[in-house]
Amino acid sequence: MADHDLVATAHELVAEGKGILAADESTGTITRRFTSVGIESTSETRRDYRMMLFKTPRVEDHLSGVILYDETIRQTDDGGVLLRDVLARKGIIPGIKVDTGTANLAGYPGEVVTEGLDKLRDRLAEYRTMGARFCKWRAVVRIGDGIPTRGCLLANAHAMARYAALCQEMGLVPIVEPEVLMDGDHTIERCEEATTATLWHTFEQLVEQRVLLEGMLLKANMVVSGKGAAEQAKAAAVAEATVRALRRAVPAAVPGVVFLSGGKTPEQATENLNAINNLGEMPWELSFSFARALQGPAMDAWRGKAENVQVAQELFYKRAKLASAAREGMYSPTME
Repeated sequence: MADHDLVATAHELVAEGKGILAADESTGTITRRFTSVGIESTSETRRDYRMMLFKTPRVEDHLSGVILYDETIRQTDDGGVLLRDVLARKGIIPGIKVDTGTANLAGYPGEVVTEGLDKLRDRLAEYRTMGARFCKWRAVVRIGDGIPTRGCLLANAHAMARYAALCQEMGLVPIVEPEVLMDGDHTIERCEEATTATLWHTFEQLVEQRVLLEGMLLKANMVVSGKGAAEQAKAAAVAEATVRALRRAVPAAVPGVVFLSGGKTPEQATENLNAINNLGEMPWELSFSFARALQGPAMDAWRGKAENVQVAQELFYKRAKLASAAREGMYSPTME
């Protein structure tokens, strides 16, 4: 894919009024979520669940792309159509998660590094033949006593940059996701400090690895208080701190930032996104790449039963529509 095609795809993923569904939960993660609502996790139930989401009527009005898991990109619907083609026929761009998860970072207690670079070029080539047009790699940054360290931030930034360069070599748009977790009792100010440092290191390494910034996207956490913090920042404060971190670290050449919901309720994530988009004109499109904030109510309603599909799809569509409104700064809690 030529540079102009990478750029065009990146812009398409952050098109007006649209965002990305993160449906790339690993088998372990989706099993835990299924268990919490009484669904047995098998390849068939995972297929049926994701098929239900992808076939939701008119959801393409609000979704530009879907991040898939390796299992999902190979599965077919009950009519034998590949799930990736179900999306493509609706005008939704299929993407794929390509990292292999985290491992303890040697010499840095309490910190982790994301793995998956081994043979990544070969895997990307296969995914490209399967119709994927973009990829995602997630790094995990923890806030705690003395962490994150510069060593951890550099290790993860370098891995993300190498991944991104390989993606573009293979004609795939890379989404880089350096997530600063909300676990802990830290303040919003501490989260802003860690997020800014994480983004600085990330883009320094992206430039070093000659990644075309115009042909990639950033998936970022919102700057929030730790889950255990006594004082929880309101949406207006979250928006201001988040945009301040982005302005200090993210080049204007990047077409868009898609936010993760990061443990917030669907309502909280949507309200925060709306507040961010009400702060005025920005150099980037500010959209969403939500997982649970889009899927949660639908999963709870579906519970693995065919008779619940229509209700679950209606709830999924509603959350996508509300996120789309927030992406334009037009959401109100009264819409819930």
